[in-house]
Amino acid sequence: MAELIIFAIAFVATFVGVAAFRRWSVKAGLLDIPNDRSSHKSPTPRGAGLIIVAVSLLLYTYITLTLTNNFRWTYLAAACLVAIVSWLDDLYSVSFIIRLLVQSVAAALLIYGVGFWTEIYIPGFGLIFQVGNFGAFVAFLWVVWMINAYNFMDGIDGIAGSQGVVAGLAWLIFGSILGYQSTYIFGGVLAFSSLGFLIHNWSPAKVFMGDVGSAFLGFAFAALPLMAAAEKPTSSPIIFVTSIMFVWFFVFDTVYTFIGRVLRKEKVWAAHRGHLYQKITVAGSTHSSVTLLYTGFTVLVTVSFFVGLLFRGNWKYLTLFTTLVLSAVLVFFGHHKKSVDVSTGKC
Repeated sequence: MAELIIFAIAFVATFVGVAAFRRWSVKAGLLDIPNDRSSHKSPTPRGAGLIIVAVSLLLYTYITLTLTNNFRWTYLAAACLVAIVSWLDDLYSVSFIIRLLVQSVAAALLIYGVGFWTEIYIPGFGLIFQVGNFGAFVAFLWVVWMINAYNFMDGIDGIAGSQGVVAGLAWLIFGSILGYQSTYIFGGVLAFSSLGFLIHNWSPAKVFMGDVGSAFLGFAFAALPLMAAAEKPTSSPIIFVTSIMFVWFFVFDTVYTFIGRVLRKEKVWAAHRGHLYQKITVAGSTHSSVTLLYTGFTVLVTVSFFVGLLFRGNWKYLTLFTTLVLSAVLVFFGHHKKSVDVSTGKC
């Protein structure tokens, strides 16, 4: 019962808070002005993800101090570092090097406080790799990549909020199945807070998340598997794969785009519109249809993961098959030369 009240608070507080933030940002002139790389056409309030940060961290502190006795000050401090530098970037445009430095400090602080993976399970092959201290490096790259990947993917209406809802609910279900109390409650908080924001951000968006929201959510979903592994170490081998599956298409799109830009000898740190979701949008699909495409594919991969987790046996190959097929479909849509609305299939 307490969990349901917490989830309701997360939703209502974020929904109301974003509405208030929108009114304030218009008066303060905190608007995202369209440029040649923008996917929107009119000035729109940005930085409303600050409400997600405030609601989520306040509820995290309450949950872990009063309900689960699993408070991690290093997570709170690291999350605040990521949020602060991202908020400053929304306000003043902070250089990438400084943001990367702060993100690296946050990742190191998190790993120092909650630990890292020493075993990594590869689904479909039954292999568990003993990575030892190298797991700290893997965890560091994972956290920093996810912070930036989530930020890169927040380029059209609704996509970042929808991913937050799906991934948060997935962690809620996963945590409840395997007994990760803090993980499943905080996953629910992230899901319902993202939902409260999404109502304002659905196309046509009335407000944008900004770097403060997208970077925070990326950090939160990168940190959850590390905190879950610390909460219940006996199930840690599967946690790494779990963390990737729940945000697979954000990871896949950014990795695929990054590799492509490296092969084409482009400046990978320069702003661009080369992500698959951006190409699909530029080709003529609406924001809502592309968001629904990514969200639907993420739901299918997540469901296939849970089917494999619950029924085991040959069902474990379902996740691998589903992920490969849907990733290939996404690449096809991204490189289709004609204008195609993915919600209808019409040119």
